[in-house]
Formats: sequence, C-alpha cells, structure tokens
Amino acid sequence: MYMQVTGAVQPQNGKISTLVNQVSLLQKKFADCKPSLVACSDVKFAFRFAKDAIVSQITWPAENSKGKRKLKETCVICYEDTDVDQIFSVDGCFHRYCFPCMKQHVEVKLLQGTMAKCPHEGCKSEVSIETCGEFLDPKLVEIMSQRKKEASIAVTEKVYCPYPRCSALMSKSEVLEYTNSSFVGGEKSGARKCVKCHFFFCINCRVPWHYNMTCYDYKRSKPHPRTEDKMLDSLAKRKLWRQCVMCKNMVELAEGCYHITCRCGYEFCYTCGAKWKNKKPTCSCPIWDERNIIRDGRRR
Repeated sequence: MYMQVTGAVQPQNGKISTLVNQVSLLQKKFADCKPSLVACSDVKFAFRFAKDAIVSQITWPAENSKGKRKLKETCVICYEDTDVDQIFSVDGCFHRYCFPCMKQHVEVKLLQGTMAKCPHEGCKSEVSIETCGEFLDPKLVEIMSQRKKEASIAVTEKVYCPYPRCSALMSKSEVLEYTNSSFVGGEKSGARKCVKCHFFFCINCRVPWHYNMTCYDYKRSKPHPRTEDKMLDSLAKRKLWRQCVMCKNMVELAEGCYHITCRCGYEFCYTCGAKWKNKKPTCSCPIWDERNIIRDGRRR
C-alpha cells in the first residue's frame, strides 16, 4: 500500500486504485505532505498524533471563574463552549461532541433498540462501547454490550439460560464448546452448561437439566407448565400472539396480511400457524382482514 500511495507501484485492484486516488487528492490540499511507512505495532501512535493534531486546531485557551486557564472547545451539536476533558471523540472518525450531547444521543438509540453510531450526518463510525463509560451509567454500558452481542448472533442460534436469575444469552456453538470442555456426551444428550451461571440445562427442552431422564419422560413428569410459562401463554392468548414453531419466538401482528415471515426466516399463517411454501399458504384461511389493512381512514 505504501508503494502504491507513493506512486512506486500502480494499483491493480479497482477499489484500491480508487482509494489511492482519494489519498492523492487529499495530499494536494496540504502545503506539504510526505507519506511515511508506519509499522503495524505503531499504528496506534499515528492515530493518536492525528487526533492530537485535530484537537490542536479546534481548541483555544480560556480562563475559568478561578482564574485558571483551560482548553475549551465548541460542541457542534449544542454550540456550548466545553472543557476539552468533557469532549468525547468517536473512534475511527474523530468527530467530537460534548458528554451531555453524546449521552442523550446514545440513550435515544438504546430506546430505539439500535446501536449508536457517530451523530455526524453520513458518518457510519460505530460508537465504541468501551469508551462510553466516560459519560454513560455502567448499567447502560452493560445494555449496549448485550445489544451488540444479540445483534451478532443469528436468531436461530440464540440460546438463553433457563434459570430466571441468570437468563444469559449465548450462541448454540458457544455453549456447546463450553460444555464439551467439562462434560462428556453433552452433544448427544442435549445437556449444556451455561457460560455465566455454570448450571446445566437441556438445549432441547430449554429447562434445567433433567438428570437420568429423557426429554419425553421429563415432559410426562411435569405435565403442568411453569408459572412464568403460564403467564406468557395467558398474555399471548389475550394479545392474540402466535408462536413460531421454528424458533419459538412470539410474533404479534400489528397490521397487514396474515402471511408472517419470522425473524428466523420461517413463513406461516398467523391465523392457524400452517406453514407457507413457495410464498403460498398450505391452509384455506383468509390472507388478510380489512381491519388490519385500514388505519385512521387511510390504507396501509
């Protein structure tokens, strides 16, 4: 890459060629610019120098009420002059905002159920969870970590610990690997060891591990569902929710037709639960109801 940027070698790859051209255009904007080859182990220092250079151009010294001089910077969101040590720099893009603005931005994104990205328009840099501890409550940092893990695991791969006091999220491959390190025969038996609370549970029944009993025998010995399962079933019936037979997640129809495509990809009829094949129903239920299509006098 260094040889290509300096012009010693012509790039062969189209994407790299475009990138080199962009670098060349940026170089022309400087009065003096000489590329330097930096070892991989020193890249972090290059980023730090670049960050310090940016900060030096947008800050200025100012006296506070006690007569002490401190560096100030204007937040481009609220336009308040803020102490530099209360300014947050987004990793990867170096866009800078005050702690209160970043706190509000991240909290709104969490309420929307998404991960926070840089507030700068068009910037796609992700806000690092590790650095959010500067302005966020530790509980919110933990929620962000959980959201990131949830997003990284496919719906069909997600496993939650059945113990109410734990409920840790794991992937099927993660919990199997962890179980195999301390338990023989876990893959065949269905026994899994939670990576957080370290208790065993059944991957098939999603209940605490039933020692010396098959899943069939366990279900026969426990014909009555648990209290929390009863509450969920009661709520589902009252709200007319449906359960996906593939991933067991609950689905609610807010509006639209009765053809449901679950997050796991399974397609079924919301009325009776019958599977859809090749985008066609296998049941004779109506595909839609006018009450679910019309809202506030307007068709959706």
